[in-house]
Amino acid sequence: MKFKDQVKFVRQNMKKNKMRLFMTILATTIGCAFLIVLASVGFGLHKSIKDQILDQVVVTEIDLLGKEIDKGFQTPDEKDIQEVKQMKNVKAVVTRNSIHREVDASIEDRSTNISPIFTNMEEVEKVKINLSEGRLPKNENEVVVGYHFGKSLYTEAEKQQMENLDPNDPQYENKKPKGYTGNLIGKTVNMTIKQTVDGKEVEKSFDFTIVGIQEEPSRDWIEDMSFIISDKKYKEVKQFTDLAATEEEKSAPLYDEVKVYATSLEHVQAVTDELKEKGYRVFSVTEELKSLNLFFLVLKIGLIFVGTIAVLIASIGIFNTMTMAVTERTQEIGIMKAIGAQPSMIRRTFLIESAWIGIVGALLGVVISYGVSALCNQIIPMILNSISDSEGPSDFIFSYIPPSLVLIATLISIGVAVISGLRPAIKATNINVLSALRREI
Repeated sequence: MKFKDQVKFVRQNMKKNKMRLFMTILATTIGCAFLIVLASVGFGLHKSIKDQILDQVVVTEIDLLGKEIDKGFQTPDEKDIQEVKQMKNVKAVVTRNSIHREVDASIEDRSTNISPIFTNMEEVEKVKINLSEGRLPKNENEVVVGYHFGKSLYTEAEKQQMENLDPNDPQYENKKPKGYTGNLIGKTVNMTIKQTVDGKEVEKSFDFTIVGIQEEPSRDWIEDMSFIISDKKYKEVKQFTDLAATEEEKSAPLYDEVKVYATSLEHVQAVTDELKEKGYRVFSVTEELKSLNLFFLVLKIGLIFVGTIAVLIASIGIFNTMTMAVTERTQEIGIMKAIGAQPSMIRRTFLIESAWIGIVGALLGVVISYGVSALCNQIIPMILNSISDSEGPSDFIFSYIPPSLVLIATLISIGVAVISGLRPAIKATNINVLSALRREI
């Protein structure tokens, strides 16, 4: 009997008891859908957390914390930075310094407190940070400010208004002053540093021109008030702050932060490994993702295992259906054997039938699971927001079904269905011809 004829024969036999077939397929569908939806929670949480990490950091960024030496640990110095710059696949090495003093920035009659950052602009330009307006500074008297810097500039009257506002007021955001709403590009900003020297408060001012505004943060709740200056100005500023520097401040590291940028994401791990081999302590997004991926791999395997139990329960129905099919078709099997049908052909016929149940159940399960997944992503955030005081991230995915999960669930469902039909199929090949023709088992 040809394969085409076997399929036709199977279809004819399956039509004889439609209700039993329907219930068996339904059990397989529910098992497959449960497996996919359950595992999709692990895939969804993994994807959401991973995306949030990648959104909040530059993916090619590596923090250079210091270097292991014979006497212990040493923070990066200029020699270390030059060594790292010469490494393969290193695009830039950006240094950052800050000053721990009271610092005000003012434009016209508006002012705000800031934490200025001094960095080597030549290296920053290699990284090509995204700006919403303007350009990077080309000299020491130019600055780049954060996207929300203008919002933080208040007049004295607006500062008084802010002090009288209740942060718990539902209309708090609407009642807040709007700050500076004009165009900041080209504006002169006065930075004033205040400190106490020998019991007297002294201050020094520096004028800068705003030439660039950083891109808006990807997360709505993040406010960027940064104030970035070329490190060429740092020496002059440090001469003033050293007048009131403590012994601890004088012995502080040369740089507050040193960040290494790889040429691409693919090279981050290689650069990280090479830095470790040279004795440096580093931290990169790949280090964080490595532990995150391991945790969620174990979680996803566990969820798939639990979901597989549901498919195994459905296999009991397939086993019963196929056993009943063999019992009901005993005489047909006997006739097939009498006319010369091979045992392998008879066995294959029943395995085709059990596989067909698994395939249909898996396909329906996949369709249903996508619907349930979409529903979960709509309903769960609404429930969480209704019971929480603050609104969570709107783009958080609770259930995500990648093609790999569909493939795994489909193979498990079909595999379990075939295995469930294997014992009845073997039983069919062992039926005695004479007994079968007398409609006996």
